[in-house]
Amino acid sequence: MNYILLNNQITRRIMLIACTTALVVGLMVSLPQLAHAQEAITAPPVPTRIQAPEGNEAFLIGHATGTQNYVCSPCDATKANCPLGVAFALFTPQATLFDDAGEQIITHFFSPNPVENGIIRATWQDSKDTSTVWAKAVDAVTVRPDSITWVLLNVKDTGTRIGPTGGDRLTKTTFIQRIRTLGGLAPSTGCLSSLDLGHQEFVPYRSDYVFFKKSNEGTN
Repeated sequence: MNYILLNNQITRRIMLIACTTALVVGLMVSLPQLAHAQEAITAPPVPTRIQAPEGNEAFLIGHATGTQNYVCSPCDATKANCPLGVAFALFTPQATLFDDAGEQIITHFFSPNPVENGIIRATWQDSKDTSTVWAKAVDAVTVRPDSITWVLLNVKDTGTRIGPTGGDRLTKTTFIQRIRTLGGLAPSTGCLSSLDLGHQEFVPYRSDYVFFKKSNEGTN
């Protein structure tokens, strides 16, 4: 009987030590993750023309890989950028945004904005909670002549939408910057006459997108 009692006590102590150890290890693992989640995001330096207005701060940065999709379309031949009467027009970007760890976080494309009665706008949709934002360009600058422009886009005047289950990570967005672009320019061939109308080209590009919110809002 004493042997059984002693054995039960030892077993309980082992279980207690195991539980305590698991708790300590769990805290050690979660604390760095918590600290990482609370890190402030510093927006990269950009030209003055596309800086987010004062009172806004960066809360999310996504690294995009995708294509800028063009279609050969009629244009006004009297304009300097349309000497042939046709030119490539962007009909949608198609990109996936990843975080620093390489995890997919957002998809980017054009879509009708319900807030503006279906006007086609640049769109970003969260890959997990499907919250969505639409934005329109405020200003743009050419940083590399071989790549698409860096752009500041305004979300405040276009609208946001929560996901079907209440997801709202992107709904706090006020402005978006497209920066650090590489590639994506419309081709110089393939749209030279009316015979080319409707011809499509999908041009690879990369960029970073910086999402801003009001400075007094939370980070969650």
